[in-house]
Amino acid sequence: MYAVFQLSGFQYNAEVGSVIRVPLQNLEAGSSFDLNEVLLIKDKDNVMVGNPLIEGAKIEAEVVEHGKADKVVIHKHKRRTKYRRTQGHRQEFSDIKIKKIYTPES
Repeated sequence: MYAVFQLSGFQYNAEVGSVIRVPLQNLEAGSSFDLNEVLLIKDKDNVMVGNPLIEGAKIEAEVVEHGKADKVVIHKHKRRTKYRRTQGHRQEFSDIKIKKIYTPES
C-alpha cells in the first residue's frame, strides 16, 4: 500500500515501514501520532484520490528521532566595497516511521 500525505506544508510519499525525514515535530521520540491530511492512497489496482483530502483516511506514524541536518553555508559578497558576510544554518528535523495506513473502508 502506498500513500501521499501532507505535513507542515510539504507532501511526502509513504509506504508501511518506511522512515521519512520531516521538519521538526513537537513530539517526544518514541511517541505515536496520526496524520489526517491524506491526499492519495494506492492499493494494488485501487487508487483513491482526495479533493483535496480523502475523508476518513489516516496514517499512523511514530517519531523515531530528532536531529539537525548538515550545515549549509550562506556567503554574501559585493565587489569593491569590502562587504563579505558568512553565515551557517542547520535545519532541525524529525524522522518518522510509518506504522499503518488506514483507508476510509477500514
